[in-house]
Amino acid sequence: MDSERSEPRVAVVIPCYDEASTIESVVRDFAQALPQARIYVFDNNSTDDTAELARRAGAEVIHSPQQGKGNVVRHAMSAVDADLYLLVDGDATYPADAAPALLERFERDDLDMLVATRLGSHDRGAFRGFHRLGNRWISRLISLLFRTELHDVLSGYRVLSRRFLDVVRVRTGGFEIETELTLQALAKGMAIAETPVHYDRRPEGSASKLNTWSDGFLIARCIGLLFKDYKPLAFFTAISLLLAVAALASGSAPIIDFVQTGFVLHVPRAILAAGLGILSVVSLTAGLILDTIAKFHAETIELWKRHLREHRS
Repeated sequence: MDSERSEPRVAVVIPCYDEASTIESVVRDFAQALPQARIYVFDNNSTDDTAELARRAGAEVIHSPQQGKGNVVRHAMSAVDADLYLLVDGDATYPADAAPALLERFERDDLDMLVATRLGSHDRGAFRGFHRLGNRWISRLISLLFRTELHDVLSGYRVLSRRFLDVVRVRTGGFEIETELTLQALAKGMAIAETPVHYDRRPEGSASKLNTWSDGFLIARCIGLLFKDYKPLAFFTAISLLLAVAALASGSAPIIDFVQTGFVLHVPRAILAAGLGILSVVSLTAGLILDTIAKFHAETIELWKRHLREHRS
């Protein structure tokens, strides 16, 4: 039993779509860096030789038919049994030789998620267009909303614990998966940390599948929906305040009319103000009710985490 604890089962999970130009070197590099690990390549309907090349390099190749990186990660969570999961892209931009240090830090600090951050050290041209700026904005927004400090929410190189996978249900299906994994960890009180690694530019012949605007919208949508679900009081209170301000602005003229003449001359604005005021109260009430439900959900998660710790001990 002690030997099992000192040597956890490590799975390297590599979601792939059309990465024939890089997947062989990625698999071999991680096999060399982590000889004790099992390497899984989840092929997401590639139209090139990704699956065959990964298999030739020594990986266990699993076909993942539902398109989208989030769907692939969800498939991997249910298909792979391990103690530690190292999630990495198959585009040869993340250093395999950093993996042992990542796992060592992960176990030493008893973490549930360790994110390898790229913004401090990267090749020239490694980030496309607005990606670096967008990443910073998203990381700062999440840090503000969840009262933490994160720097690279969109990194595809991270270590996850088995207990994290046991209490998290991934919802998203696309490139917003990294954002959701981070938000789920924060919302469920998991131990999360960051550590820097060097980020390489894509090799010649390898192209990014990320679309700046459409995937950026999906990421923003993911943040909003998860914030609504896990911080409902703050979410609906903000909406309530906006509606209240709009109600006061709309109702100012009818109030002035009544004070000066005893009559309401701006009837449509009075009706609009009344409606907005009612919606403001309804929004605040919804936030209070959902906040109570969210707190009960958080207690259930804590009890489930305690049960998992006791069961594994």
